[in-house]
Amino acid sequence: MKWKKRLTTLAALGGLSALAIHVTNKLIYFSSTIDNLLSNTDGHVYEWRFGNIFYTKQGSGEPILLLHDLTPASSGYEWNKIVSELSKTNTVYTLDLLGCGRSDKPSLTYTNYFYVQMICDFIKHIVSKKCSIVATGDSSSIALMSALNDKEVISQILLINPPDLNQLSTVPTKRTKSVKFLLEMPLLGTLLYNIIMRKDSIDTTFLLNYFYEPEKITPEIIRTYHESAHKDNSHSKYLFASIKGRFTNVNISQCLKSLNNSIFILASKGNPENERIAREYKELMPSIEIATLSKVKHLPQLEDPKQVLEQISILFSTENL
Repeated sequence: MKWKKRLTTLAALGGLSALAIHVTNKLIYFSSTIDNLLSNTDGHVYEWRFGNIFYTKQGSGEPILLLHDLTPASSGYEWNKIVSELSKTNTVYTLDLLGCGRSDKPSLTYTNYFYVQMICDFIKHIVSKKCSIVATGDSSSIALMSALNDKEVISQILLINPPDLNQLSTVPTKRTKSVKFLLEMPLLGTLLYNIIMRKDSIDTTFLLNYFYEPEKITPEIIRTYHESAHKDNSHSKYLFASIKGRFTNVNISQCLKSLNNSIFILASKGNPENERIAREYKELMPSIEIATLSKVKHLPQLEDPKQVLEQISILFSTENL
């Protein structure tokens, strides 16, 4: 019968399409991770209940935990230009948040509270004492909510270009949940994620948002971020899906009003919105101290590490401990 032939043809075409997508996804994975740049750093593994967390520890002195931005391409590599100098006076911990870099990337819904539990447990079990914390971008809310969740784990908090408070307050909708569902699909979702997180897209993000001076963007930085986004067969897509679904968002307005910690904000002047956002945080918590950084954008610790080190030295001085 004709309908049987058509059904057989459609099934064959569907199978071939699925195979083509699978092969494409595998090729993208192998090509993006072939340099294995993230393996250049020796580290340790914290066996947390939801997955293994890669972390590094250097130096001695008062502990500082560095939290990279919450994006699927980010990792502890974000801090590689300041760790060595900072470890001369402090015990410095970096980690790859679950879903990022060299840490496990389980298929689950990532939320702010999920990461709050992770950070609190990491400090209790690995750092083993109250520590200062430096967080970039969307990880800022994780640091703040961790301090609110357990007042015995974090002393001082330094936020580098934290996100807009209104943006953080947005909640999942039917549309964002649909986007999350699509991205989590086994073949098509992975292909869509791979297209979004391609190398030239990451390069554009650095040019427009991350660096003030384009000449400072090296091929190594782009390749490392690209590798991080695709490591472990692009399973960072689950974090990406949760971010796009707005499941990592949280309203921190009440948190800011409740905290007693010393909180500092570094606002890069390369993006004028950063100073406005910092002032909004200060309106909710007047004790917040704000410092500005010139000729840098979202990632000053990579673009101009000297400025960031100077501010950490000032803000995390003995007098402020």
